[in-house]
Amino acid sequence: MMTDFFVLKKFDRSQRYALTFFVEKVSSSFVSVLTPIAKYGLKKICLVLGMTLLLNGDSFCNGEKPLLEKVIKSNAEWKKILTPKQYYIAREKGTERAFSGEYHDHKGQGVYQCAACGNELFSSKTKFDSGTGWPSFWAPISQDKVREEKEHGFFMKRTEVLCNRCDAHLGHVFEDGPAPTHLRYCINSLILKFVEKKEQK
Repeated sequence: MMTDFFVLKKFDRSQRYALTFFVEKVSSSFVSVLTPIAKYGLKKICLVLGMTLLLNGDSFCNGEKPLLEKVIKSNAEWKKILTPKQYYIAREKGTERAFSGEYHDHKGQGVYQCAACGNELFSSKTKFDSGTGWPSFWAPISQDKVREEKEHGFFMKRTEVLCNRCDAHLGHVFEDGPAPTHLRYCINSLILKFVEKKEQK
């Protein structure tokens, strides 16, 4: 299965988790009736099908895959839009003090947008109390809303999370979150804007 590993590297961690879950669940349904060779072949088929759904899922429903419209501004323009603290977080990759943000203990129902461009990033349904002092989520609304970049410091390696629309620095993602993704998106409150959306009964 080495080939499968290298194929999976093109996806981020939450996508790899979902894809692996999909492959195992579908193939395990046929365990009692398939030989080991046949089961291996089925896993390959499920892997291809899962990757197709991840890469082209929207096109199956709408005939095309919508692109997220990018927001590009100069630093001078961003300074007119953002507060000094927001600019420090979003454009200079800063971090607010733990427990100082507006949303670290926020429990409203709705959506957390990017404060810089309005891109909908996280839902309150995936928010959890991590005890770290920053708003934490186990998944974004969808994978095209955020992007990840590796950071290599002197003593640590981290994965940065950015808004995929305006490239604002949001925070970092760690692999110590709850099920089902086991990820913790640790996000700065200052670069979030909460929009209340009550669930319909």
